Amino acid sequence: MKITIFAIGKMRGADAELCAEYLKRLKGLVMVKEVADIGALMKTFPPKAHIILLDERGIDLSSRDLARKLASWQENATDLAFIIGGADGVTQEVREKANFTLGFGCATWPRRLIRVMLLEQLYRAQQINAGHPYHRD
Repeated sequence: MKITIFAIGKMRGADAELCAEYLKRLKGLVMVKEVADIGALMKTFPPKAHIILLDERGIDLSSRDLARKLASWQENATDLAFIIGGADGVTQEVREKANFTLGFGCATWPRRLIRVMLLEQLYRAQQINAGHPYHRD
């Protein structure tokens, strides 16, 4: 199973360093594919992937609930594709392709921070599912 984060735009500076740190911790489990725009994004979806859209209107999950959901998705899907839109969000076509819409609260977050937050939550979910004490209740 491959987990890919498809994101519009390039990371720079401290945000890029944080992303690199979490990608290192995830040891190749997660890959990030940066694309220029929505059109390019639509061409890069893996066939048969379970698509999870990050959106302020999405469903908020606790870290433990996300860990359970991730384990379930991994059991039932070949690939997972997380989508982070650009400054203008995503198109209705992308919304319709999504199998699940995930939110990190009702606030609007900059897409660069969302990428860092998603990577951290994927790492946290991995640690929860492995029984590691990284996550403390």
